[in-house]
Amino acid sequence: MEQRGNRRRRNYNGRIALYSVMIGFCILALIEIIYGQKRLKLEKERLALEETNYQTLQALEQSQEDAKAQSNAPENTGAEDDKAFMNTVEKTTQGEASQTAEAAQGTETGEGAAEAQEDPYDMQIVFLGDSILDNVREYDGIATLIGDACNAKVYNMSMGGTTAALVGSEQYDFSKWESRCLLGVVNAILGNIDGSIFEGYRAGEILKECDFSKTDYFVIEYGINDFLAQVPQSIYLENGEVRNIDEAHTYVGALDTAVTLLHSGFPDAKIMLIAPHFCQFYNGETFVGDGYTLDYGYGKLIDYARVCGYVAEQHKEEGTIFYNAIEEGGINVYNADQCLEDGIHLTSLGRQKYVEYAIRLIKADFYREE
Repeated sequence: MEQRGNRRRRNYNGRIALYSVMIGFCILALIEIIYGQKRLKLEKERLALEETNYQTLQALEQSQEDAKAQSNAPENTGAEDDKAFMNTVEKTTQGEASQTAEAAQGTETGEGAAEAQEDPYDMQIVFLGDSILDNVREYDGIATLIGDACNAKVYNMSMGGTTAALVGSEQYDFSKWESRCLLGVVNAILGNIDGSIFEGYRAGEILKECDFSKTDYFVIEYGINDFLAQVPQSIYLENGEVRNIDEAHTYVGALDTAVTLLHSGFPDAKIMLIAPHFCQFYNGETFVGDGYTLDYGYGKLIDYARVCGYVAEQHKEEGTIFYNAIEEGGINVYNADQCLEDGIHLTSLGRQKYVEYAIRLIKADFYREE
C-alpha cells in the first residue's frame, strides 16, 4: 500500500512539473509574440520616417533648383509678376469695397440693423447718493446688485460724505456753485452748473459719458449725512413758525427741489427716493443711540425717513416711488452686528438685504404692463 501511495505521489508531482513547464513555455511564447509585435511596429515607424525624410529632401532639392532657375530668368519676369500681383490686389480690394458697400446699404435699409443696435439691457438706472452707494461699487455693491437683478445699465454717481442739502455757507447760486450735494449733482446733470467741481470723482466721468435722456429710473439715496450734519428736516417748526433759512438748506427742501428738477428735465424717467436705513451710532466705542432714539435737535433718523416719504408722496403722480429702507430694508437691532460694519455702513449681508425690496419695487413698476 505504501509503495502504491508513493507511486501516486510521484505521478502527481510529475504532472505538476509538466504543467509548470508547459505554462512557462506558454508565457515565453506570449512574451515573444508581444515583443515581436513591438519590433514590427517600431520597424514600420522607422520606414515611415525614412520615407518622410526622403520626400522632404526631394522637396528641398526641387525648391533649390527652382530658385536657381528663377535667378537665371530674364529681368522683366519680376516686373510681370509684380504687375500680376497688383492686379490681384486691386481686384480683391474692389471686391471687398463692393461687399462693404452692400453691407452698408443693407444696414441703411434695416437689414441686420436690429442685431447691431439691439440693447442688451431692459432699462437704465442712475444712482445719486452718499457713501452707502459709493463705498462698494463692484460685485456686491448696492447699485451693481440692483442693476444685475433688473438687467439694467447702471451709472452710479454717488459720492461719499455728501448730503442732499446745501450746508453751511453754500449758496444756491449757479455762477458761484461749489457744493457736491444732491442739488449740485442734479444741476450738473441738467447743465446748470460747471461740472468741473466733480473732477476726480466717478460722478465727473459719468457726467461726460452718460446719456441721461435714456434714463428709466433715478434712484436717490440720502439722509444719514444730513442727520449727522444736523441739517434741519424742513423750514417749518412744530409750532408752525418758519426757520430763517432757504429750503435748499433743509433735507425736505433739497429732496423736493431735486425731484422737481429731474421730473422737469426728464419727464419720461421715474424717480425712487430711498429713506435712510436703520443705523446705530457710537461715540468712540460708546453706544449713544440708534435711528429710533438719537436726536441731535432736528429730529431722529426715523423722522428723516418719514419726511422723505412725504416728499415722495407729493410727487407720486409724476412717477416717484418711495423705499422706506429704515422699515423695509431688512436691517434692525437684532441683526445689526451682521449687517452693519460701523453701525452705519453695510456689510455684504446688509447690502443683500437692503436691495431686496428696492429690486421688487423697480421690477413691479417697470414690468407692470407685461
